[in-house]
Amino acid sequence: VNLIPTLSPGASSFPHHRATLRLSEKFILLLILSAFITLCFGAFFFLPDNSKHKRFDLGLEDVLIPHIDSPKEGKHESLRDKIRADHERALQEAKEKLRKSREELQAEIQTEKNKVMEDLKKKDPGPKPLPPVPMPKVVSVSDGEPPEPDVKEKRDKIREMMKHAWDSYRQYGWGHNELKPLAKKGHSTNIFGNSQLGATIVDALDTLYIMGLHEEFKDGQEWVEQNLDFGVNAEVSVFEVNIRFIGGLLAAYYLSGQEVFKLKAVQLAEKLLPAFNTPTGIPWAMVNLKSGVGRNWGWASAGSSILAEFGTLHMEFVHLTYLTGNPAYYQKVMHIRKLLAKMDRPNGLYPNYLNPRTGRWGQHHTSVGGLGDSFYEYLLKAWLMSDKTDTEARKTYDDAIEAIERHLIRKSNGGLTFIGEWKNGHLERKMGHLACFAGGMFALGADGSPDDKAGHYLQLGAEIAHTCHESYDRTVLKLGPEAFKFDSGLEAVAVRQNEKYYILRPEVIETYWYMWRFTHDPKYRQWGWEAAQAIDKYCRVSGGFSGVKDVYSSNPTYDDVQQSFFLAETLKYLYLLFSSDDLMPLESWVFNTEAHPLPVLHLDRTLIWNC
Repeated sequence: VNLIPTLSPGASSFPHHRATLRLSEKFILLLILSAFITLCFGAFFFLPDNSKHKRFDLGLEDVLIPHIDSPKEGKHESLRDKIRADHERALQEAKEKLRKSREELQAEIQTEKNKVMEDLKKKDPGPKPLPPVPMPKVVSVSDGEPPEPDVKEKRDKIREMMKHAWDSYRQYGWGHNELKPLAKKGHSTNIFGNSQLGATIVDALDTLYIMGLHEEFKDGQEWVEQNLDFGVNAEVSVFEVNIRFIGGLLAAYYLSGQEVFKLKAVQLAEKLLPAFNTPTGIPWAMVNLKSGVGRNWGWASAGSSILAEFGTLHMEFVHLTYLTGNPAYYQKVMHIRKLLAKMDRPNGLYPNYLNPRTGRWGQHHTSVGGLGDSFYEYLLKAWLMSDKTDTEARKTYDDAIEAIERHLIRKSNGGLTFIGEWKNGHLERKMGHLACFAGGMFALGADGSPDDKAGHYLQLGAEIAHTCHESYDRTVLKLGPEAFKFDSGLEAVAVRQNEKYYILRPEVIETYWYMWRFTHDPKYRQWGWEAAQAIDKYCRVSGGFSGVKDVYSSNPTYDDVQQSFFLAETLKYLYLLFSSDDLMPLESWVFNTEAHPLPVLHLDRTLIWNC
């Protein structure tokens, strides 16, 4: 095999020699090119400075100031000098700043921030003024002094307790949501997003007004005007913020006529509306006031919303639509009612959990205590607040109460009527302190009951009041436990240690007040006074009032929290119990579930109910 290549005719006889020459040529050409480039750059850098080459000398300044080919070079020079002077001035200012203390710098920054905020306020006209609407007839919002000297003395004591609670909060917790009366400092919980929204101030305003504590009311109003800001990055409970803040602000507005309370209520309500942005329109339990992002409690049955939370918005939202002319509030709560009306209810009962994504019930747990309670209350009060024209609400209430009587209300072996809880197909013979409000609800709803059952429901209210009084009377402190059982020979007594606490709750006293208004049986004032004395004896401390951890102990420990609802509800109901009936008459006022009174709306149905 021939391994040596043959050359084709015309091919060079010296191929390797020719390739070497080509590389040399390339190298020479590269050297020439490099020299040329070096020469060009050298010319730019080493030629003397004159006006023709000014662009290369100006650098960044020429980017900032376009070169102008003009015979008047002086203008360009002056502009250039001005920039240099500005630079030097900025450097000098920076040096001066560095010489200042941290406090001086922070003060300057704050001054600049304030100036910017003022400029923004001047540019922003603020919220649109609300449309003028006729003020509902506001009657009997103060005085109510009882004719009996001993009753007046008791009422004065309740006012003194309110003043102690308020003054302590004013001194130690002002601006915080609640008070730690032993530690003598502010307190908050996750229902307020751990932000300082002054919950106690807003919750207490109407109580202060009704008691005639007008200087304290004025202090609260000033704080609301100057400090109550809902633009905070805080995740709050829609339910709690609605009943305490919107309810409290609306009540303060109706009682005092001060516009600031109405405006603040509407500002907050707008922040709650994004919570309704769910597939079903059933709102999330929590919403971030800044971002509008909502979610549900992690512990609630498979991400469900809670009946007592999404079912306790109606009263406040109807008033919001009335005051603003915005139908959205009314439409949101009516949508909830209509959705519930279409759903199947096991045994006619409403389960406490509803999934806002699927529109299906969660765990089949029904209660007139926690998780369910105020849903039923608001059905009745929607009817009362509408001047008894919202008959759909009344019918829904009547049907619900009938199912509750059939499945949840029982009599113990000792003859005590109680309201149990339906769990997984059977009745748990346990009643919570929260369920004790139902005695007052049954009495309030007696007039207007179907089939002439008014007497029956008034009697049922009296029986619940008696049972709840027994839960107080069977303790060492004469204060009721959080929950109590009716089995194993024990009746109206707490069994578990974590159910023996009393956190200044109002529900039993609330029922005493309603029963007093409808029957004038003196035992209700007597029972109320027993509770007031026990609170003053065992819950009062130098820094306010605290809950106790064990009502069966003669030497209880404190939980060190003065709840905002103690000022909003417990003390208000006690004060009303020892006042004459012409103070806040029930024909004119309906109390929300935080004891904030809202006036009955005597309106043409077409104005709102058919909105």
